[in-house]
Amino acid sequence: MDSAWTRVLSVHQGMVDNGDKRTDPWLLVYSPVPVALIFLAYLFVVWAGPRLMKHREPFDLKGVLVLYNFAMVGLSAYMFYEFLVTSWLSSYSLLCQPVDYSTEPLPLRMANVCWWFFFSKVIELADTVFFILRKKNNQLTFLHVYHHGTMIFNWWAGVKYLAGGQSFFIGLVNTLVHTVMYSYYGLAALGPHMQRYLWWKRYLTSLQLLQFLLFLLHTGYNLFTECDFPDSMNAVVFGYCVTLIVLFSNFYFQSYLNKRKQK
Repeated sequence: MDSAWTRVLSVHQGMVDNGDKRTDPWLLVYSPVPVALIFLAYLFVVWAGPRLMKHREPFDLKGVLVLYNFAMVGLSAYMFYEFLVTSWLSSYSLLCQPVDYSTEPLPLRMANVCWWFFFSKVIELADTVFFILRKKNNQLTFLHVYHHGTMIFNWWAGVKYLAGGQSFFIGLVNTLVHTVMYSYYGLAALGPHMQRYLWWKRYLTSLQLLQFLLFLLHTGYNLFTECDFPDSMNAVVFGYCVTLIVLFSNFYFQSYLNKRKQK
């Protein structure tokens, strides 16, 4: 038992020692333990929340949802701007961009927006809490929990070890998609009278699928060509994108194509 615990401590020490020294002091970055605890708490809420709400009336969160969703629009738009401008000013390559670990202003600016992107994934766990409080348990799908739960680990690793470089492309595209997505959710939260203006809901899933395909192509190219960016990270992102494409494609089929056939 002591030997196993010693190995765990050794692995943990290796993880914290080999990170990006620029981002180590930032909130939730130094050690994987806080993020792991957040993940476990998230899974507990997913399990316990619907049970606690079973005999309660759903909460009316209209005001909270409007404020939250439009705040996320603002945050997503800010991050998109930072990813775009910083990569442009730094003359980033779309095909191969190593991480610049220097403390010059532009590399630090890129690392900073990478941290905000990671932290936004922690904030987005609130999406699940809102579903539970409103008793929208049909939306607590495996896809939803898997996507939200794993993104915090993916981007913790990104900020801990690779705050910049090729990672910027994922942040750039995803923040643009989330600006559109949270705009839809914010408008929908205003009330039923907005539904006639939200005919483009199904295209949100298409947009998400498109972004994952772009990530797959971008990472695949980088994985199978020479570039000073870790192949291990590219392999993880490539495999992760495959799982998301499969899950989102199934969601799209069940939500739109299959329902159309039934009608």
